Order: sequence, then structure tokens, then C-alpha cells
Amino acid sequence: MEPMRTEEPIRLLAVRETPLSLDEVFAAVPHTEAGGTALFVGTVRDHDGHAEGAAVTSLAYEAHPTAAARLREVAAAVVADFPVRALAAVHRVGELRVGDVAVVVAVACPHREEAFAACRRLIDDLKRDVPIWKHQTFADGSREWVAACELP
Repeated sequence: MEPMRTEEPIRLLAVRETPLSLDEVFAAVPHTEAGGTALFVGTVRDHDGHAEGAAVTSLAYEAHPTAAARLREVAAAVVADFPVRALAAVHRVGELRVGDVAVVVAVACPHREEAFAACRRLIDDLKRDVPIWKHQTFADGSREWVAACELP
């Protein structure tokens, strides 16, 4: 029988315009029962993975008003499906440059295999289900909207 959880495992969730801190996210997830903590950091790269490697100079993320609520739903589903002791996820919106941190997620679980799997699920579901879209600017001056998520 699993011990009763006395504290909320979802420690930090945010969609914000200010630069993200890896330290803040990592500091949100320590737990005495966690033997493994997985952290994922997504950064703005200098090329697009879908537009035949076109050179990217900047991008802007925009969030739908329901993004924070959907992020909480995604986090709750990960907590329900894995032995998560602590979880944090923060996504940036607004104008970003190549190299800027766009998203940070962390998950602490009793074992590393669970932590890796839960962290992967968290970032994959966030990218697929949370209505945050990016507007890329390419070196040739062209622009493109990228939307992985449909409106709820």
C-alpha cells in the first residue's frame, strides 16, 4: 500500500512573460521520498525542425487564456499516472531570441526510470495539449505560426 501523500505534488505551474529560472523549477521539486529527479529544458534553436531547417532569428510564444488551466490538467494527469512526489512546469510567452529558455519541467519520483518517464510525458503532453503557439521569424524575413495544440 502506497503511503498517503500529505502535500500537494504539483508545486509550481506558470505561464509567464519573464525569463525562466532552472534553479526555481529545480528548487520546487525536492522530496524525501524521491530518489530520482528529471529536468527538461527547452530552448529556442537557430533553425526550424519542420520548415526544412530554415534559419530562425527569433520567435514569440502566445498563450490562450485557458493555457494555465490546461497546464494544471496535464500536470494532474501525470501525477495520477506516475508515482510523482513533486512536479513543476513553467512556459515562457512573449518575444524570445535564439538560446533563450522557453520551457522548464521537472518531476521527482521514487526512482529514476519513473522520473524520466513522467518528465517525458509531462513535456510531451504540455506541447500537445496546452494552447501555447509560437510565431517564428526566419532569417529571410518570413514568418510562420506553429500550433501543436487545438483550442479546447
